[in-house]
Amino acid sequence: MEAYEGFGQVYDEFMDNVPYDEWCEYIVDMLNEHDVDAGLCLELGCGTGEVCERLADKGFDMIGLDASSEMLNQAIKKRDESKKDILYLLQDMTEFELYGTVKSVVSICDCLNYLTQNEQLLKTFKLVNNYLDPGGIFLFDMNTRHKYEEIGDSVIAENREDASFIWENFFDPEENINEYDLTLFVKDESGKYEKYEETHTQRAYSYDEVKTMLEEAGMEFVSCYKAFTKEEINDDKAMNECERVYFVAREKGK
Repeated sequence: MEAYEGFGQVYDEFMDNVPYDEWCEYIVDMLNEHDVDAGLCLELGCGTGEVCERLADKGFDMIGLDASSEMLNQAIKKRDESKKDILYLLQDMTEFELYGTVKSVVSICDCLNYLTQNEQLLKTFKLVNNYLDPGGIFLFDMNTRHKYEEIGDSVIAENREDASFIWENFFDPEENINEYDLTLFVKDESGKYEKYEETHTQRAYSYDEVKTMLEEAGMEFVSCYKAFTKEEINDDKAMNECERVYFVAREKGK
């Protein structure tokens, strides 16, 4: 099963500890600091729409893109309830197409770590540059090698009233690949539990790798920050002293 197809049904339930309000305040603050205060904004890997909903509240015209139909189904249900004018697209971020350009592109919750090949990440960066307005801003986060090392080879389990999961994690320090096998048990409408199994694979990129690929894609590398701070990161050593970082890049010509 593809990642997030089974998990998509219960994703919000298990992610209820994520401070989305605070995360979105940070995103808006960073966009404002780089001269983006409204306009069309594309979120890559929008998942169940939690960020799109909040950025729409902040005055952004949102487009959400995700490769998981189940995650987008949850996002569409939220949109139907909130009545917000959000466009959702079922597309792969390495091959996405838009009808025109946008003022900003954001991606959070380590979505870009799922691109485990340099070619995939570079292709996505080039598409982002292509669909950004002149001088538009690209803001995205990434998990660091340090975070994956901290998780290491471990097993995590959690039980809720309607669902439970077992997460078996493995980190390959030679390839910088983190993989986890996720087994889910989800209660259906009849009260029976259905089992789902998924494998999620992510890669830790270095500061230099990301910076080089952004520039190769045609963008101007602006900065890298320790997540949720204004503390700038300038090399791999500093990057691997934190678990998550945010990169900022600017369109500078097609």
